[in-house]
Amino acid sequence: METVNAIGVMSGTSMDGLDLAYCSFTLENGKWKYTIHCAETIPYDEKWLVRLSELPKQPIHLYAKTDAFYGKYIGMQVKQFMKRNNITDVKIIASHGHTIFHQPDGGYTAQIGSGAAIYAETGITTVCDFRSVDVALGGQGAPLVPIGDELLFSEYDACINLGGFANISYKQQTERVAFDVCACNILLNNVARQAGMEYDENGNLAREGNVVEALLNELNGLDFFTKRGAKSMGREWVEQEIWPVVGKHEIVLEDLMATFVEHMAMQVASAVKEADMETILMTGGGVYNSYLMERIAALGTARFTSGSQQLIEFKEALIFGFLGVLRIQNKFNALSSVTGAKQHSLGGAVYGPLD
Repeated sequence: METVNAIGVMSGTSMDGLDLAYCSFTLENGKWKYTIHCAETIPYDEKWLVRLSELPKQPIHLYAKTDAFYGKYIGMQVKQFMKRNNITDVKIIASHGHTIFHQPDGGYTAQIGSGAAIYAETGITTVCDFRSVDVALGGQGAPLVPIGDELLFSEYDACINLGGFANISYKQQTERVAFDVCACNILLNNVARQAGMEYDENGNLAREGNVVEALLNELNGLDFFTKRGAKSMGREWVEQEIWPVVGKHEIVLEDLMATFVEHMAMQVASAVKEADMETILMTGGGVYNSYLMERIAALGTARFTSGSQQLIEFKEALIFGFLGVLRIQNKFNALSSVTGAKQHSLGGAVYGPLD
């Protein structure tokens, strides 16, 4: 029995901030166990919000520069996090980075946050770039969290994360199945910012609005929602598919928010019904949107549980820490049944020594 201490680092498409989770992972009698010792979200300041959101449109040299600077920023935040919490025994840092491009059908994906810079700043072995190997093998490079669902949360029939994108993961016969369900907080937070808020607290703005049926039908009718099997979304898909549809309608923000929530609830409820699952672990920032949760519950019969506040907010950081542990132990950390790749793979670039 060996315990590995890791710091998982996650930055999602909703750009709430940088999630840091100090965790321990132990393999005991063939079953993995985890502990989240402490976790924090470091909100992005205006400079980073602008830089991350504008980077896809910037010249290539700025991409390379930001990759290095963002890696140094992550390393500095990890060091400060360790100092604040008196952490001294970390074996690895496992960083998802921040997704700038995700075009698996075109054969590429890119998450900034140089692992070399993180390692240089912290002196701790760093694992990053978890998605590229899977994409090179013909997979979607996403979602990667399901192997953590499989090995850490097997007591649930299914796991759903309501983050920038909503995704679902569940066991179907002998294989883990997972896919992105719909865009989630990446849409809700965008509308909230247009209304002068960081996010729609408790879904209050959506509650005030009315669902625009014509827009709802167009959103539900997008080709993505008719596909089966491995599929994933990225920022580019939202820009190419969602916003042009919205732009055809003259709609106040309250009604847009209400329509987005109804669309998300319908897609999540449909995915749950198709999976035929009963007990579902719900995590991600969308869990705090009580109106969204009410609409999901109203459209189905499954039992939803959200676990602790730490699990709601930091499950993805926890699991990326776990993916890093699997990587340094030379164990598969991406499942072909989930991503559609040719084979399971061992993803992640490693910077620093391997003991």
